[in-house]
Amino acid sequence: MIHRDLAAELERAAAWAPSITLTGPRQSGKTTLCRQVFSDHPYCSLEAPDDRAFAQEDPRAFLAQFPRGAVLDEVQRVPDLLSYLQGVIDADPAPGRWILSGSQNFALLESVSQSLAGRTAMHQLLPLSWDEIRRFPRCPNGLEQALFSGGYPHIFNRDLHPPDWLRSYAATYIERDVRTISNVGDLTTFQRFVELCAGRTGQLLNYASLADDCGVSQPTAKAWFSILEASFIAFHLPAFSIRQRPRLVKMPKLYFHDTGLACWLLGVREPDQLRSHPLRGPLFETWVVSEVLKHRIHRGARGGLSFYRDRNGAELDLVVEEPEGLTLIEAKSAVTPSSSLLAGIKRVGPRLQGLSPRCDAVVVYGGEDVQQRTHGRLIPWRLVRSAAPPQVEPLVQVLAEGRPVAGAEVIAGSPDGTRTSAKTDERGRATLRLDSGHLPLTVLVSRDGFEPHEEAAWIPDERAFHVQLTAQASGGS
Repeated sequence: MIHRDLAAELERAAAWAPSITLTGPRQSGKTTLCRQVFSDHPYCSLEAPDDRAFAQEDPRAFLAQFPRGAVLDEVQRVPDLLSYLQGVIDADPAPGRWILSGSQNFALLESVSQSLAGRTAMHQLLPLSWDEIRRFPRCPNGLEQALFSGGYPHIFNRDLHPPDWLRSYAATYIERDVRTISNVGDLTTFQRFVELCAGRTGQLLNYASLADDCGVSQPTAKAWFSILEASFIAFHLPAFSIRQRPRLVKMPKLYFHDTGLACWLLGVREPDQLRSHPLRGPLFETWVVSEVLKHRIHRGARGGLSFYRDRNGAELDLVVEEPEGLTLIEAKSAVTPSSSLLAGIKRVGPRLQGLSPRCDAVVVYGGEDVQQRTHGRLIPWRLVRSAAPPQVEPLVQVLAEGRPVAGAEVIAGSPDGTRTSAKTDERGRATLRLDSGHLPLTVLVSRDGFEPHEEAAWIPDERAFHVQLTAQASGGS
């Protein structure tokens, strides 16, 4: 299994929180991540009938078998256990002992809020981000394949044809998971509802229209969509709101967390179908929005995402609000860069620039080139993470055989030709002075006695980028 970006956040939380609660969709990799990060903890899944029965019948004895804590998986299966865990934590609030995970947002959060308020650090693990997918030996080699495959880890761990796995996943979700979340009487109609939502990904979330098309009441449509959110199948993106601008649209937009699952529900069985599919644009928009969401959630951020639309038709796919300022993002599936891709930013940008000391504008598109235009940057889909990067200084750490290398020359260049350089200090660290407008970076590291190292398409984040140098062979120059 590849390294997950959320691992660092879990490690940080374990340094101060008595317990950590990890939620996310089924099969997003929660169990694997918990067992990797907390490999010294005992593991117990309450999905197993014997362990679940033990926890239900004698919760005190069940917890007593883990005097140093444990990873407890699928804890929403025994919600009453958390009340007893509260007492254990209060008696010994040592950090990082109890790791809880579950696949149902509502059931787990309700139990946690009642029993472990102030005692647990909450985190979510969504399907793989594009940056994580790229760490596999075999990953999608084109945009259509990326949209078609989605991000569920099993598909990449086992190199599966996505429809083969997604067929089973969708059936399990409808036939099993939905029953445990809510008493949905008519599963056939509910499945139709899920398919209708897939067909509306990237569009306004209109409950009345969904209810009419599905043949159910509007309250039922709302309740059923809450099930999709509770199980991390779909989510709603709120509309950007400014008190002094009442003419903004207030209705949220609907998005799927995973484009692969959306494609399966839409009947897409081969990636080439997406080249001319009528929902190619909304699916690409869904992919971009979900990528930005994953990147934020997997580094511990919450909120700050919305879309802009006013009653005059001016629209922007994504507004990212950070303390440092705004980032305006458009998603365009076109493969050819052109000024027309910036039309939305040209129209909306001036209306938002006065709201923040910094207002960056980015178009993520289906092509391959990075371009800096007057009104914003054009970024290829492969570099989606650079659309809204954290505002940090790029930090490079140079090592050789695990030890810091001082005095190494680190040179970084950006697509617009901007270059900067720095030498590593005694800790092997060099800080590069470039802002987010110069990403992604190509980094060259050199030091006498070592082979040079080059890294392309690097997007900095909160953690240092580690470079391992190899000593030159005897007689090398």
